[in-house]
Amino acid sequence: MKRIGVFTVLVFMATNLFAQIEEGKKMLEYERFQTAAKLIKPLVDKDPKDADAVYWLGQTMIQNFENGDTAAVKSLYRSALEANPKSALLLVGMGEVELMEGKKADARNRFETAINMTKKKHLAPILLAIGRANIDTRAGDLHYAVEKLNQAVELDYSNPEIYMALGDAYRKLIDGGNAVTNYQTALTFDPSAARAAFMMGRIYETQGISQEPLYMRFYNDAISADPKFAPVYYWLYMYYYKRDVNKAREYLDLYVKNTDVNSKLCYAEASLFYVSKMYDEAIQKADACIANSGDEIPYPNLYGLKAYSYDKLNNKDKAKELFEEFFKRVNPDLIGPNDYATYGRILLEFPGQNALAEEYINKAIDIDTVKSNKIATVTELAQDLYQKKEYAQAGKWYTKLLYIDDNALTKTNLYFAGYSNYLGDNYLTADSVFKIYQEKYPDDLLGWFLGARTNEGLDPEGEEGRAKPFWDKVIEISDTMENREGSKAMIIPAYRYMVAYYYKNKDDVENANLYNNRILELAPDDANALSNKEGFEIMLKQREKNQKK
Repeated sequence: MKRIGVFTVLVFMATNLFAQIEEGKKMLEYERFQTAAKLIKPLVDKDPKDADAVYWLGQTMIQNFENGDTAAVKSLYRSALEANPKSALLLVGMGEVELMEGKKADARNRFETAINMTKKKHLAPILLAIGRANIDTRAGDLHYAVEKLNQAVELDYSNPEIYMALGDAYRKLIDGGNAVTNYQTALTFDPSAARAAFMMGRIYETQGISQEPLYMRFYNDAISADPKFAPVYYWLYMYYYKRDVNKAREYLDLYVKNTDVNSKLCYAEASLFYVSKMYDEAIQKADACIANSGDEIPYPNLYGLKAYSYDKLNNKDKAKELFEEFFKRVNPDLIGPNDYATYGRILLEFPGQNALAEEYINKAIDIDTVKSNKIATVTELAQDLYQKKEYAQAGKWYTKLLYIDDNALTKTNLYFAGYSNYLGDNYLTADSVFKIYQEKYPDDLLGWFLGARTNEGLDPEGEEGRAKPFWDKVIEISDTMENREGSKAMIIPAYRYMVAYYYKNKDDVENANLYNNRILELAPDDANALSNKEGFEIMLKQREKNQKK
């Protein structure tokens, strides 16, 4: 009986330890990192050789990796591996740290070693951990992650965690179809998997406001599946942040009730001042959040919030300083496209920083997975530069806009891309853009007019006659117009060019006089044309006399 009692106690203890780790993992899914750590750390303190507990404690640190410091988790995994060198799970953990450090080859070696040392019946969790490591780090190999996770499915086909990880991998590969399929499969095996519904909503949200009913349905499904799933409340707070401040406050209150009290929560409260355009108050609240963070490393986005607020207050020096502080403190994997784009725009305010600014803005465009956001980033920047009369720079970005999306070749975009380059004396690029305009809209007078002006810039003396074919087209189109009055500003320059071309280049007074008379048909009081008319008529009469002799 005594031996059965000991066995029962051991089983009970093991069950308790497993349940505590599972609860910690649940808190990780809720993004309650402090609570997760409090659940798992005592297990590590009690038994530093417990590989499962050490691995998951490291995960609480990695997933809350918002200050960019890998030292603590690396030290944890290294010490545990020294005590337990045959732990495949700890090898995977160390491999993930190496990915965070950009050591891809070392990490891959760790992962393969972990696989080779694990028996098939225990392999699925190892493959899942490898998949997650490659998904969660910027240096990870997503195709490798998919390969290993599919192998895990073959070994444990009913595990919803594997399908969730596959969904995450495909989402990062911008393969929404496969991502949704795997999230749906996860929900099939676990109807309470709120994160699966939430992530499907995130995917459909990237398709634009037209999908709002669908993605909102998924967000509400996530809440129904698990009302304690805090990330959905935070996301909805952010969604309404710039749309409806009152609704944002409602979701923030729900987030507060279901998350840990920390400086991230304080940041969310401070950001409501920002969205309410109370920028001084946002800065003051962010400062208070940082001051009151105690032993906790302050949430890095507090520095970002201050940077954005100073930018809105037009204090570019402070904005630049705070963005640099933010970038120094935050995990690079968590820097968003708008962060890079805004910092890049700020750098444009400083002499000699154009190249660096361009680097950051291009980085923003490259990492943004939503095409409409890419377009908005470039458009906003180009418009701002155009308004500041920095035409060469504006032209560069308007031209880039044309190549982001096939639908960007609108008259408006082509006009500003070409005209900005023209005003910035970049005539070759302007000519290329206006040629696209002319091909897409061959009957539009403006495209040919601007092409003519651009070619005048390429041939300022008119000796090559580069602009003539374009002015010919302006005249050809204008001759078919019933009402030319509103287009005189484009038609008359065409006639003036022809007057100069035939008179100076061809010594053809008759054709010069012909086009000069056409100017007078549209503008009878045109002083220059009246003066030319008098001179041409004298020359023509003189030529007629000479011919009779």
